[in-house]
Amino acid sequence: MSQNNSAVFKAESLKQWDYLKSINADYIDELYGRFLQDPESVDPTWRYFFEGVALGQSLEIGVTPAGESATKPHPAANLASTTSAPNTPPASIEALAKALNLHKFREAFKTHGHLAAKLNPLEDSTPALAKALQPATYGLTDADLAPHRADIDRLKQIYCGTVGVETLHLQDKTERDFVTEQLEKLMTGQHLSPEDKKFILSRLTDAESLERFLHTRYVAQKRFSIEGGEVLIPVFDRLIETLANHGTEEVVIGMAHRGRLNTLVNILKKPAEKLFTEFDDNYPLSTEHGEGDVKYHKGHSHDFVTRGGKPVHLSMAFNPSHLEFVNPVVAGMARAKQVQRQDHQKTKVVPIVVHGDAAFAGQGVVYETLQASQLESYGVGGTLHIVSNNQVGFTTDPTDSRSTRYCTDLARMLDAPIFHVNGNDPETAWKVATLCAEYRQLYKKDVVIDLVCYRKYGHNEGDEPSFTQPLTYKNISARKSPRETYADQLASQGVIAADVGKTVFDQTVAAYAPALEKVRAEKPEPHTSEYEGRHWSQFRSATREDIEAIIPTGVAKTHLQELAQKINHFPQGFTIHPKLERLFESRRQAFLVGQGIDWGNAEVMAYATLVDQGVSVRMSGQDVQRGTFTHRHAVVTDVNTGLDHCAINGLTDAAKLHIFNSHLSETAAMGFEYGYALTDPASLVIWEAQFGDFANGAQVIIDQFMATSESKWHRANGLVLFLPHGYEGQGPEHSSARLERFLQLCGRDNMTVAYPSTPAQMFHLLRRQVLRPFRKPLVVMTPKSLLRHPKAVATLDQLSQEHFHEILDDPAYDQPQKVGGVSRIILCTGKVYYDLIEEREKLGAHHVAVIRLEQIHPWPEFQL
Repeated sequence: MSQNNSAVFKAESLKQWDYLKSINADYIDELYGRFLQDPESVDPTWRYFFEGVALGQSLEIGVTPAGESATKPHPAANLASTTSAPNTPPASIEALAKALNLHKFREAFKTHGHLAAKLNPLEDSTPALAKALQPATYGLTDADLAPHRADIDRLKQIYCGTVGVETLHLQDKTERDFVTEQLEKLMTGQHLSPEDKKFILSRLTDAESLERFLHTRYVAQKRFSIEGGEVLIPVFDRLIETLANHGTEEVVIGMAHRGRLNTLVNILKKPAEKLFTEFDDNYPLSTEHGEGDVKYHKGHSHDFVTRGGKPVHLSMAFNPSHLEFVNPVVAGMARAKQVQRQDHQKTKVVPIVVHGDAAFAGQGVVYETLQASQLESYGVGGTLHIVSNNQVGFTTDPTDSRSTRYCTDLARMLDAPIFHVNGNDPETAWKVATLCAEYRQLYKKDVVIDLVCYRKYGHNEGDEPSFTQPLTYKNISARKSPRETYADQLASQGVIAADVGKTVFDQTVAAYAPALEKVRAEKPEPHTSEYEGRHWSQFRSATREDIEAIIPTGVAKTHLQELAQKINHFPQGFTIHPKLERLFESRRQAFLVGQGIDWGNAEVMAYATLVDQGVSVRMSGQDVQRGTFTHRHAVVTDVNTGLDHCAINGLTDAAKLHIFNSHLSETAAMGFEYGYALTDPASLVIWEAQFGDFANGAQVIIDQFMATSESKWHRANGLVLFLPHGYEGQGPEHSSARLERFLQLCGRDNMTVAYPSTPAQMFHLLRRQVLRPFRKPLVVMTPKSLLRHPKAVATLDQLSQEHFHEILDDPAYDQPQKVGGVSRIILCTGKVYYDLIEEREKLGAHHVAVIRLEQIHPWPEFQL
C-alpha cells in the first residue's frame, strides 16, 4: 500500500481493537504512527500487518482511494475472503499473536543479548542461550523463524557476539534507539580500514612491549602490569580521537594501579627515562619538595595530538592506593576546567575514569560520585567510565566480591548505557569506544565500558596467583597474548605479513634499552617541577616568611557599608520570610552604625568583598545555602514563588558566589571540592560539614589527598573545610570536630588549622586564604553557639583596619599598667574563651589573663 493510500486512515487508532489492548496497545500505536509517515521505517512483518488493517478498514467502511468511485469495489477486494466486522481483526488472532511474538523475540536480542554474549576471553565455548533468547519462550518454531533466519542471525551476531549492551534500564527511548541503531551500524555496516587495524595492532604492541621490557629488567618489582588488558590502550586512543572530533579540548583522567604506568607512557607520553629512574631508585634523594611517592601513584600531563591532527590536553590525576577515591577528585578537576574554559555545554572538557572490577562494585565512593553526576552542583556533562575487568580482586573471586551479575550493575541506577566487551576483540572495543564517546557528547551523561580481560600475573608481580586461582592461571599461561592473537587475525586477513607482528614487537622492546643505559649511567633525580598549569603561575611554594607574613585583608569602611546595602536588598516583588526580613535589616543596620556585626553577617560580607574584587567563591555541603544553624542565608527563597535569590551575584559579572546544597555525601562532595581547588587556585573553595564530626566520613580525602598531596606529589591545594565544633550539650556525637586528629596530620606547614573566636577573625581568615601568594589547605573549627553569642560580635573598624591575628591577647589587659596584676596566663582556643572570661568575672579572678590561639598550625611561635 502506498504512503498516500495509507494516509486515509490517519484518523483511526489501532487502540480501537479490543484484542490489542492486552498486548501492548501504546507500543503498536507508536509503530502504526511511524508506518503512516514512512512504511519502510517499520519491520516488514509489521508493515504487512498494518497494510492488512488498513485494507480491512477500507473494505469495512467503504473508504476508497482518491479518484475512485465509492461504489466501485476496491481492486484488492479479492485478497480478503470476508469483510471484517466492527472490532474484529482483519486477520486471525493466531496470526497476529505469532507476528507479535516474533517481534518480541527480535527485540529480546537488543535487551537480553548480553546474557549470551561471548564476553570472557578465558572461555572458548559459546554461552548457552538464556531463556529470554529461546524461540520456544515466545511460542515460535523453526518453521516460524525460517523466513527470518538471516535477520535473526544478524541480531545474534551484533548482540550475542563479543559485546553485550545493557539499555533496558534507560528511561528515554530516544537514547535506547540511538545506542542500538549506532551499535548495529558499527558492528555490521562500518568495517575498519586496514590503516585502523594496523594502528590498533601497533598500540597493542606498544602496550605489551613496555611490560615485556620491564618484566625482564625489573624482575618481581611491582608495576601492576596491563598484560591481559592491553586493549585499554587503543580504547583510550579511540575515545580521545572521537571526543576531539566532537569538540573536546581537554581530557582529565583518573585511574588506580592496573595499567597506570603503561597508560602514562603510551597515552600521556611520560618519557621512559623518567619511569626507569623511578624503578632504579638509585639517585640522590632531595626532600626539598617533600617525601615523594611510589611511581604508580603519580600523575602526568601531555599535549596529545590525534591522528587527525586535533590537539587535546591530557592530564592524569595523582592517586593513592585508595583506588576509587580519585573519582570525585577527577570530576571536581573537570568542573573547574570547564568553568575556566567557559565550557557551558560541557563538551570541551571530558573526564575519563578507569576502574577495577572489584573496586567499582565494592567501594561506596563509586555510588556517591555516580549519584552526584546529574546534579547542578557537581555535573560535568557525563564521565566516560572504563572498567578494566580482571575478573579477580587481589585474590578474591567475583562470587565473593559482589552480589550482582556484573561488576557494573551499580551504574544501572544512573540511566547510563553499559557495554560489556571481550578484551580479546580489540576491533569491537574500538567501535564501542567510538559509540560511547559520541553518546557522551550528545546526551551529556555517563556511559560505562566493561572491558572483560584478565591479568597475566598476580595482583602485583611479586605475587603467586596460582595459590588462589590455580585453574584460571593454568588457562592464562596456555594462551597467546591479545597482541599475538590480533596479529594472527590480521595476517589471516592479509592485512599484514605473517612475520611482521613479531618483528615489530621485538624491535619495539629493544628500543627501550638505550634509555635505560642512559639512566643508569647518569642517575638523574626524577624531575620535580613548580606547580603545573597556567592557573598556578602566580603562586609559589611557601617559605616560613610567607607563612608568617601579615596579609592586608581590611576593606574600607564606606565600601563595606555600600556592600551591606546591596547584599541585604532584594528585588521588587521578591517576598522573603518575615523573620528573614528582620535579619537582613539588622545586618544593614550593624554596618551602618559600625557595631554588633555577628558571625553570619561578617562571613557573608567576606564572600561579598571577594566577589566584588573579582575572586569567585565556591562552597558546597549539606544545607550550606541557609547554613545548618540558620546563620548564613547566602541564598534566600521567595515564599510565594519558591524562586531563589543570591544578592552577592548581582555585584559584578567578573566573579560569582557558587554555593550549592550537596547530596547527603561527605566523601564524594569533599573529594569534588578538593579536585576543584586543585585546578582553580584563584578561587576560594569551601566544603562545610553539617556537623564537624561528619568530616570523618571523608577521612580518606583528608588523609590521602588534602593533608599530603604537596609532600607526595608537589600539588598544592587551597581547599577550606568548615567544621562546626564545640561542646554545646548535644552529646558526644556532635560535640567535637576532632581537632586533635587534624593536628596529628600536621607537619612541615602542610596545612593551616584555625579556630577563630570572633566574626572579624573569620572575615580576615577567609580573605587571607585567597590573597596569599601560595596555597595551603585550611581547616576551620567553626562555631555553633558563638553564631549568636552577644559578645562574639565585630565592629566596622575591626573589619576595615585589622588583619587576621594568629594570637589574640586578652583585651582586659590592653594597657601596660594593667598587666602588673597578672600572675597567671591561660592559653585557649575558640568558644571556651567566652566561658573562661564569664567565670573570671564571677570569681573576680582579675589576676588571670586569657590568651586565644586562633591558629594552631602552623604554630605561631613568633607571635606567641
